[in-house]
Amino acid sequence: MTDRCDVVYVRVEDGDDDDLLVAPVGTTLRAALLDAGHSPYTRLTKRANCGGRGLCATCGVRIDGGETSPEHWHDELAAQWGYPRLSCRIELAEDLRVRIPEKVIWGRRETDG
Repeated sequence: MTDRCDVVYVRVEDGDDDDLLVAPVGTTLRAALLDAGHSPYTRLTKRANCGGRGLCATCGVRIDGGETSPEHWHDELAAQWGYPRLSCRIELAEDLRVRIPEKVIWGRRETDG
């Protein structure tokens, strides 16, 4: 049985979908999203990305609730210029609400419809 202190809840807004994920503390947001079938990538960047090393800036998400500790150089740019945060650099420590934004620079995201 998992203790509530060992997991976080992540509410994900992904287009028209609104989903609640449960992930172990310490998991990266990118890994939790991908494990649950919510890709932060576009059709092109799903195959051409850095694999979660914080180098390509293609896994951006918006944090709409909860706190995450900014620890990556990109976080300063995100705060200053309004960029999405990199999901691969967010280590889950407490409950969050995130939104996967529409991305047009690297191609539109795939939809099921």
